[in-house]
Amino acid sequence: MSIPPGAYQADLPAVPPWLNKGDNAWQMTAATLVGMQSMPGLVILYASIVKKKWAVNSAFMALYAFAAVLICWVLVGYRIAFGDKLLPFWAKGAPALGQKYLTGRARMPETTHYYSDGTTIESPMHEPFYPMAAHVYFHFTFAAITMILLAGSVLARMSIKAWMAFVPLWLIFCYTVGAFSLWGGGFLYHWGVIDYSGGYVIHLSAGISGFTAAYWVGPRLKSDRERFPPNNVLLMLAGAGLLWMGWSGFNGGAPNAANVAAPLAVLNTNISAATSLLVWTTLDVFYFGKPSVIGAIQGMMTGLACVTPGAGVVQAWAAIVMGILAGSIPWYSMMILHKKSTFLQQVDDTLAVFHTHAVAGLLGGLLTGLLAEPSLCNIVLPVTNTKGAFYGGGGGILFLKQIVAGLFIIGWNIVATTLILLAIRLFIPLRMSDEQLKIGDDAVHGEEAYALWGDGEKYDPERHGWQGPTSPPQTTTVLTFDL
Repeated sequence: MSIPPGAYQADLPAVPPWLNKGDNAWQMTAATLVGMQSMPGLVILYASIVKKKWAVNSAFMALYAFAAVLICWVLVGYRIAFGDKLLPFWAKGAPALGQKYLTGRARMPETTHYYSDGTTIESPMHEPFYPMAAHVYFHFTFAAITMILLAGSVLARMSIKAWMAFVPLWLIFCYTVGAFSLWGGGFLYHWGVIDYSGGYVIHLSAGISGFTAAYWVGPRLKSDRERFPPNNVLLMLAGAGLLWMGWSGFNGGAPNAANVAAPLAVLNTNISAATSLLVWTTLDVFYFGKPSVIGAIQGMMTGLACVTPGAGVVQAWAAIVMGILAGSIPWYSMMILHKKSTFLQQVDDTLAVFHTHAVAGLLGGLLTGLLAEPSLCNIVLPVTNTKGAFYGGGGGILFLKQIVAGLFIIGWNIVATTLILLAIRLFIPLRMSDEQLKIGDDAVHGEEAYALWGDGEKYDPERHGWQGPTSPPQTTTVLTFDL
């Protein structure tokens, strides 16, 4: 894009010739929408979907992860995921803090990749019409939500100190590998694997690593596993609503431009989510005799996770197909297969992240290998002549590539997550003490989500006094007058 002579002179150098204000505005809007999925979306969802005694701890785990990921991301994480190539699956880490770097034009991948002849470029560099700062922030929100989704597997028993150590280590040694391999110029990127907006990088990674972490951390108390009702169903719906609406930025921002692929991705995202929710709810009614709000939210999430790897490269009818399968296959794995599998029952995955994200994300990646439409692929993908198996002409190769990529993400997340947790366990217990597990938030944070008294005071029999902002709570005298 070029600017006619004399145009926008008042804006320069704030608006360099390569900057497209529409693309830049949309990318920042999309990033903000994705950020709101975590803050406050998942913070609210986690605080309300768990048992009352774990509301504060669950919300705090999400809050901490959001902040910690941002600092680690700009210090080293972004350029491990999107920087100059170091290994086929990892880039050279460096800070993303310099003014020149952040205000310059975004580009990816940073390393030019050639065919074996050493002169012919295999995948050309993509340069969006917005500054690098927009790209850094957009992909931070992706990294943050991945971390928070993973947390859903270990709620209500993982030590907060262990979690604080786990977040930066997992981001650096696990998340960045998937991001670089599939998005930042790694071997899967140049091989032509499709992960449009994170079915593998985000959902499969979060589900597999969450399940692995749940195995090593250990289960909740037996009483919590047997009865773990949400403490606020209406607030839970509010958090889920923020998650759903924020997904428009999630998939709508993936083309890195306000082009024709963005609104198609947004529409497909909502079609799949709605279809999956309806299918999941129908199965609940048919199998259990009544619908469930939690079930509807799970169906919504599986529909969103499933369509994510292909949202901008499949047709709208294909989004319905993906929604139908997303509402039925993860439902079966959670409601039927889980109860029949001794191993799955032994691992206490608190919010069933394995089923709602790993199963749904892998399913979406495989379906993308079947349903990716050739002309849409040419709009957004770096590798030309990409097509799904249903479109013939060698499209079956893409399906095989999607399988290999899924296996790579699964294998890396199991191994890396295990090694990280075993290393942390040498210094910090992964699981809370039995006393903390019995009491919950008050023992871990000294705070509770719902005050027993008007201003949060509680009577401590050992101290023989009121503990809180005032001592003791004041009674209110109501005066009445006879007129």
